[in-house]
Amino acid sequence: MTTRKLLHQLQSNKLSGRRSLAVLVDPDKTNPPACMQLARAAVENKVDFFFVGGSLITSNFLNSAIRTLKGNSDIPVVLFPGSNLHIDTTADAILFLSLISGRNPDYLIGQHVIAAPVLRKSRLEILPTGYMLIESGKPTTVSYISNTTPIPYDKPEVAACTAMAGEMLGLQLMYLDAGSGAQRPVSPRMISAVRKSIQVPVIVGGGITSPQAAEDAFQAGAGLLVVGNGIEQDPDLLVEISERVNGYNKSLL
Repeated sequence: MTTRKLLHQLQSNKLSGRRSLAVLVDPDKTNPPACMQLARAAVENKVDFFFVGGSLITSNFLNSAIRTLKGNSDIPVVLFPGSNLHIDTTADAILFLSLISGRNPDYLIGQHVIAAPVLRKSRLEILPTGYMLIESGKPTTVSYISNTTPIPYDKPEVAACTAMAGEMLGLQLMYLDAGSGAQRPVSPRMISAVRKSIQVPVIVGGGITSPQAAEDAFQAGAGLLVVGNGIEQDPDLLVEISERVNGYNKSLL
């Protein structure tokens, strides 16, 4: 297994106050030319990570997507798996997601038991991550597939206590996700409550469809922002959010 390079990078970013940007790539929603174009755009806009995966993958493009991204950039590729079937050892790392907002044992530990022997033999960096699904205005694929109820949008104290429990269990990252196609992003109030309650880096994704939504998340304490559907619908959004990230980080100098 590899060293914990990416985890250390995220932890260092948190200590320094630096913000990061990840682009979520769904293998079912891309193809080789589009993936190549996205990789080049990500390099131009100083994206920090690619997250590759989804709750349900019906195509065979996972491996090809990873190879295309890595062949056209030096940006780390991190698996964002929906199940143990979504493991590809050509990536750099994997978010080892425990769905701590739900009560389905299969997504708390069951899938992990099946995946563990494969991951132990791989060179993937394992990123132990508390995954928290947040209600976003409509049912999402991940809530349906995982058979779990999201944390209510207006209950930041529930999210904070859930994050604290995950940290006490030893999880190294906390991921608040409104889900793909969310009608609204995770609220700044909830992000702030979680950030203040834990010491580990906070990742936020889902519903980031404007530069202002990105700005709100960063100001509330998101260390790493994940964008996906938004840039599929509006490619210029990547440029605009990247400018916010770079401007925020320059202000720290």
